[in-house]
Amino acid sequence: MAVDKAKFETSPPVARAVCILASSDDVKGTIEFIQNEQGITKVTGKVTSLAPGDHGFHIHQFGDYTSGCVSAGSHFNPAGKNHGGPKDGERHAGDLGNITSTGGDTEIELYDDQIPLTGPNSIIGRSVVVHADPDDLGKDGHPDSLTTGHAGARLACGVIGSTKLQ
Repeated sequence: MAVDKAKFETSPPVARAVCILASSDDVKGTIEFIQNEQGITKVTGKVTSLAPGDHGFHIHQFGDYTSGCVSAGSHFNPAGKNHGGPKDGERHAGDLGNITSTGGDTEIELYDDQIPLTGPNSIIGRSVVVHADPDDLGKDGHPDSLTTGHAGARLACGVIGSTKLQ
């Protein structure tokens, strides 16, 4: 579940990962993940060239974009839950909500305890996907609300890779 910054800062980091986002358009970015001893992961980064507005932001099942972002599969969902928002008890682990762009560079900073970099549900080797539309957080009743959040096309994606803790 999404957690606050203060809870993350109470213990030291134990693992780090990075994801380089790419697309067939101009949408690009770099996302960094740092996990602390309590299993909370801080997600920071920047995405460029997003249209103004909200865009779904998710961890997807596979670290594969051989056929474009569609190869990344569904949202990472090891508990077999319905789609939801990052503060919801019922959500896919990979449901990180929306990032909001005002045009140009979009800064990201969030904290979550369902996307570890270590252990059996590690997100290392999975992918980040930025979507064209807002994530409805499973609440708008569209036929795909409880599976995808009705977030639309996949604009950019990249594989999450382990890196040196600094």
